[in-house]
Amino acid sequence: MAGESAEETSLESFNPRSLSVVVPTYNEEANAVPLVRGLVAVLQGMKLPFELIVVDDGSRDATVAQLRSLLSTTPELVILRLRRNFGQTSALQAGFDRARGEVVVTLDGDLQNDPRDIPRLLERLKLGADVVSGWRVDRKDGLWLRRVPSQLANGLIRRLTGVPIHDQGCSLKAYRREVIQRLRLYSDMHRFIGVLVMPTGAAIDEIAVAHHPRVAGVSKYGLSRIFKVIADLLTIQMLTRFRENPMRWFALFGAPFLIGAIASGLVAVWEWGGTLVLATVSLTLATTCVSCLLAGLFGETIVSNSGRVSNRRMLFREWGGRR
Repeated sequence: MAGESAEETSLESFNPRSLSVVVPTYNEEANAVPLVRGLVAVLQGMKLPFELIVVDDGSRDATVAQLRSLLSTTPELVILRLRRNFGQTSALQAGFDRARGEVVVTLDGDLQNDPRDIPRLLERLKLGADVVSGWRVDRKDGLWLRRVPSQLANGLIRRLTGVPIHDQGCSLKAYRREVIQRLRLYSDMHRFIGVLVMPTGAAIDEIAVAHHPRVAGVSKYGLSRIFKVIADLLTIQMLTRFRENPMRWFALFGAPFLIGAIASGLVAVWEWGGTLVLATVSLTLATTCVSCLLAGLFGETIVSNSGRVSNRRMLFREWGGRR
């Protein structure tokens, strides 16, 4: 758990033999070259085999051209270009599908995350964590449009999910491969990966990381993201809390209707010969309770068969990388 010592949760030492770094980008032509060069400089110093997967999310500028200019001098670079703009979550999923390393690290392509924090993330993984999340303690963004909404959203997420990560929106994270290889992300759920892996028993830790002001390009997020976060949070609650036993939760929801049906039925019998209103109320409440149980049964059926459903994959073009 975040805030706990990773040494306390460690069952065995973890020494990764390979690393995949996944970076989603969208219209970042001015940042593409310094991003790759900065990452490669840090990763080469780690003395660990690595691949750098940059996923272009359908950019309409020269981002891909800038990236391709580095292929001849950067054999570790892999470029994935999605056919259109799917969004950051889908870009990350494409990168996860392509990643081959035992550890997968993610970060933004706007140069606000510092690659020099990556070795520190890996050290926490070696101590026993399955997921290590960055925490932008000194965030270099606008106060009212970025930092305040982020603090409110993170507080709500912590309260509702019980996952005590302070900065769910920080893209700088490290994962053991087995933790994320079965994830199928959609909508804007990339910020909830820590919540999604909690039911698997994953140990989550966090560290304070550096954050730099954006020097080129423009941010792709605004206040509208708040409403997406709230909608996705409700979905996450269903996926994490209700998925394990839908019947139990729908039965709990239907229990008050059952109690009301019994109570009104008993009163109707006691006052037999009077009005039929109570009998009608009792029948309606009982029907509602049965509907809840049927919904729970339907949910159990969906969950039991969910593994048979195939997931849609994004189409992309790929350049570079070692085969």
